[in-house]
Order: sequence, then structure tokens, then C-alpha cells
Amino acid sequence: MYQLNETHDPELKSWVVSANDGLTDFPIQNLPFAVFRPTASDEPFRVGVAIGDQVLDMAALAASGLFSDSVQDAVGACAKPQLNELMAMGAAAWSGLRAELSKALRQGSELEEPLSRMLIAQVAVEYSLPCRIGDYTDFYTSIHHATAVGSLFRPDNPLLPNYKWVPIGYHGRASSIAVSGQKFHRPYGQVKAPDAAEPVMSPCQRLDYELEMAIYIGCGNTLGERIDIDAVDQHVFGLSLLNDWSARDIQAWEYQPLGPFLAKNFASTVSPWIVTLEALAPYRKAWDRQSEDPQPLPYLDSANTRKYGAFDIELSVYLETERMRKQATKAEKLSQSNFEHSYWTVGQMVAHHSVNGCNLCPGDLLGSGTQSGPEHEEAGSLLELSRGGKEAIQLSNGEQRKFLEDGDVVMMSGCCQRQGAARIGFGEVSAQVLPARSETK
Repeated sequence: MYQLNETHDPELKSWVVSANDGLTDFPIQNLPFAVFRPTASDEPFRVGVAIGDQVLDMAALAASGLFSDSVQDAVGACAKPQLNELMAMGAAAWSGLRAELSKALRQGSELEEPLSRMLIAQVAVEYSLPCRIGDYTDFYTSIHHATAVGSLFRPDNPLLPNYKWVPIGYHGRASSIAVSGQKFHRPYGQVKAPDAAEPVMSPCQRLDYELEMAIYIGCGNTLGERIDIDAVDQHVFGLSLLNDWSARDIQAWEYQPLGPFLAKNFASTVSPWIVTLEALAPYRKAWDRQSEDPQPLPYLDSANTRKYGAFDIELSVYLETERMRKQATKAEKLSQSNFEHSYWTVGQMVAHHSVNGCNLCPGDLLGSGTQSGPEHEEAGSLLELSRGGKEAIQLSNGEQRKFLEDGDVVMMSGCCQRQGAARIGFGEVSAQVLPARSETK
């Protein structure tokens, strides 16, 4: 468990002026990581750290030799085109690098002049995936989402018996995960109407988004060993935003008995920025389980989990339609939720994933599952907001949506804010739905 230290001081200011306005996602108390290069260049991708509206080029910093020998290995790992090497170095290296970056970027630093030449405006860069994602596991940790969706199909028994005992997850497809800005074609799959005798091959008609958090593994574990729930912070590098798209009509036909397949493997979109667990320390919250519910088995429970297991992260979803773009109107907010509503914690997900000896590796990604709050307007998917497609969502420009249409752009954002701490954010994850490709057969 990371302790609060000088890097979290809400009074800290940076010599990068844009980091001090109180509104940016990236004040000096954040310092998240991404992989970037100047837009439309042939330069190699490399690691960057966000500060205000700028990106600190970590490859340039590594070449400069300005940092002390104690953190030079970690700086050198950031000269690479992916974060995996830094992720594998462990929590001590991550924390040491964060401390040195904080000192170098704060007001009064002797390194202001040389580091100022290593800044690139965020509006002038493009991003790649932050790391090589070897494996992807999607969990189902929001009881409010699980109950709402279960009620659509099993009104008398929305939650299956195992839900309150075990963090439910399935292994997804890592190759179709892309960074924010992704454009993908409406997927095809087998679809069967309730009154039809046979399925047909068809483009998805009930395309949906899913508001999730991405959990990136840093230091992994050896095959056959488990990660103790109180050691999880030594293994999780950080959190990011995730839109795990879903083809609801394809899923309805295919998901039994083994779960979703084509309904989920066509696209997932992540934010470029990973916010470290240490940066999130001020926003940890107590986690509890209602007394009438089953209490977690010992490997999923601890005093630290009860005291610090939850994260207070506000999550929002916006929709921009083709008409909105043509009329130059703002994207419309569809819902707002909070990661603190998650029924299972980050620690419980990681501990459960490894309890059978499964070896997690640097860069592995865990999806939290759709994050919905207790109120209907806090739903993290259109399936919930439209009550299974039965009620259209009325947009302020006169348009309606039950599910996504071609040309729609879905944008998600997240931030942490509380009294006595600086506001930090996760940037944005956005992607656009393109029309289905023409059938060839």
C-alpha cells in the first residue's frame, strides 16, 4: 500500500504553468505515463509523462543523463517504445522515478531550463498502446450492472449464485485492443431473432459501449505462485480508462455455454495514459461488504482491503453523433458513475486471478467490467440506459438512441477529486463506429 508523501502535496506547483490551473487532468501530483511521438512523423514511439498540456519526452531525458544513477535504469527503460521494461522493474523503481520527476518539474527546480527543451505539446503528438499487452482478462465487478442486465433476462433471479462469492472474469482478445482514436467497422456475427427458426449472418444492430477501468500489471508472478491480496500494490503498475465494446445481439445468441466470443473480440479501446497506483493513493477509500451478503473467502479479504480497497474515481460517458459534428455542437453526456461502486476491488481481482498459480506478466491488462452506479442514470452501457432497447434515449438535439449508430463517437473520461488533494484525471478515451464492411458472400 502506497503511503502519502511529498509528491501528493496539494500545494505543489510546477514550472509548467498549464499544470497549475486546478482543472487539468495532469498536475504535478499526477505524472501519468503514455507512449507517443510527434504527429505524422516517422520518429520512433517512446515513453512520455504528462505535465499540464505538455508531454515530457523520456527518451530525451534518458539521453541527457541529468538524473541520478539511482533512477537512471528506470529512466533508461522509458526510452523504449513500450512501457513493459519499466513495468517489470517493480514498485521501488516506479516510486523512485516518480519522486525524481516530481522534484525536477516543480517550481524552483534547477532542471527547468534543460527539461523545458524536452517538452512537446499534447496537441502535437499521437499515441500508441502504452505497452505490449500479452493477455487480457475482463471481469464483471459491478453488481449494479450485473443486476440490471440480469433483470432483463432473468427478472426473478438476476444474479447467478456465484456472483457474490467469486470475481467473475473471462479471457478476452488482446490483439484487437487499440489506443484512443480507434475507428472500427460495425462487426458481423450470427444473430437469431427470438421468433426465427434459424440464425443469419448480419451486421450487429445492437452495438454498445461499456464503461470500464483498465488495470495494468507491472511486476508479474512466477508460474505456480499466487499474489497475496496485501501484495497487489507491488504488482499493479496503474489504471487507465477502457471502453470494452459489446455486440449485444451477437452475444445473446453465442454466449451460452462458454461466454462471449465474436460479441467482444472485435474492438476494445484504452486511453493512452496510465495513472500509477502511487498517484491514486489520496483517493483510496474504505471497502465493505454488506452484512447480509456472503463475506469474501480469506484469500480475498484483509484489513487493508477493508480500509483502502476502493478507488474514488468519477467516470463519465459522452456521445457525439454525426449530426452534432455537422452542427458543431458539443458531445452530450449520457451518464456518470464512480469506480467506488465496484463490488470487487482491484486487489481482489488480481489475487483471485493468481490464486491457482496463473502467472501474470508485465503489461497484462485486466478490465474491471462495466462500471454502473446504483441509480439508473449512472449506468455504464446503453443496454441499461435503454432498458434492453425498450426505451429510446432522448438527446438534446432531437436525436434518439437505443444503441449506437454508424458515425457515433463515444468518449469517456475519469477524474479524482476530494478536499485536501489535488484534482487528477485520466485524460480521455474515444473511438468511432464505422459502417459495416460490405458482405463478400
